[in-house]
This record gives sequence, C-alpha cells and structure tokens, in this order.
Amino acid sequence: MQWTDDALVLGLRRHGETGIILEAMTAEHGRHLGLVHGGRSRRMQPVLQPGNRVRVTWRARLDDGLGAFAVEPLSSEVSRMIGSGLALYGLGAMGALLRLLPERDPHPALYEAACILVEHLDDADIAPPLMVRFELAVLTELGFGLDLSSCAATGGNDRLAYVSPRTGRAVSAAAGEPYRDKLLALPTFLREGGAPGPDGVAQGFTLTGYFLDRHVWGPRGLTPPEERARFVALGVAAG
Repeated sequence: MQWTDDALVLGLRRHGETGIILEAMTAEHGRHLGLVHGGRSRRMQPVLQPGNRVRVTWRARLDDGLGAFAVEPLSSEVSRMIGSGLALYGLGAMGALLRLLPERDPHPALYEAACILVEHLDDADIAPPLMVRFELAVLTELGFGLDLSSCAATGGNDRLAYVSPRTGRAVSAAAGEPYRDKLLALPTFLREGGAPGPDGVAQGFTLTGYFLDRHVWGPRGLTPPEERARFVALGVAAG
C-alpha cells in the first residue's frame, strides 16, 4: 500500500533510538500516523515541528498497519510562531480539535481550514475569530453543525441575535427577546462579518464551547484542552 499527500504536522513521539511516530493531518487521507525512520536526526527535527506543512509518502504492507512516512518539507511555520504565545496555544488547541476526528477519515475541507488558520495564528486580530470559525467547522464535520442561516421561530434571516442551546439554530432578536436569558448570543461577526471586538470573540468561544462540550467533550468524558482556555484568554484580551 502506498500514497502521497500534503499534510500538516500535528505531533510526534519517540520510537526507538532514532525514529518517531508522526501524527499528521493530510489533505485526502485524514489524520494519519506513521513511522519516520531517522526522524530525530538534525536534518529532520526542524521539519517535523507542529504547524509545518510537509509532503508525506506513506507505505505499508497492509492497509491497516502503522506504516512508514517518507517526509519532504513544504513550508516552515514554527520559526514565525515560536515567539507568539497566542500562536503556540492555538497550535495546541487546533491539534486537540483535529484529534477528535476518527483516524484516517478524510476531511479535505477541514484540512484547508486548518492550513488557513495556521497561516494567521500569530495575528492577534485575525486568529481568534478564525479559531471560532474553525471550531464551528469541526462541529459540522462531526455531525453537530449549527444552523445560523435563519430564525428557528420565524424562518426569516433578519436581525439574528441568538442561538438556541437545544437545537443549535439561530433566533432573531424579536423572537428571542422573551427568552434571552436562556439563549446563547450569536456574535455579529458570524452573521455579518467584520471585526468582532473582544465581546464578539468571547461570545463566539462561549457558543462553540457550549456545543463542543455538549456533543463531543462531555459524551467522551473529556475536558476542554488547557491550550484552548489559554488561547481564548489571550484572544479576548487582544481583541
């Protein structure tokens, strides 16, 4: 068995004296693991850093085996992000989200979204709202997407202001006013675009965090990753 694909490095762990097990998010083959012989060499260590883009060729005798990766560098992001706490926590949070996906399950749209996110993780104005959108995309890929296109009560799309915590559907300002204390805020930047500001960023992460906990973290007995909490704190402060 053999294939070649573009990938984002998510993580690695030591294997033997010189090798590593590489965890990568690939464009067409999903989140995938493979052995990299000599992965701890001076030549390969700078390449195999989380956030870097690489081209991998995976080979295995059996389709369900661990297999081995041959790795070629495409772009190095770590040197740009190493001095940014926001970027490093963002990498950790992104990796934790991608690990929610079943291994080897293709998610090409999410791969593209992850590449865009990595390109902007050190930009305090862009990274936090991008992460909110990325979390919404993860929810969608896992089958728990929110419907923010129209009001659950009226069917219209004018002045959407809330999200129902029960259905994940948007609610207009007028229809939701009597129940506003029981509804989640829908940030302006998710319905109209533009700069979110600190309140909008906080509302966005509250929204995605609620549904991730309800549908993903809670049922799996997981707690939200610490990297996410630190990224959110920095992102709200920066906004």
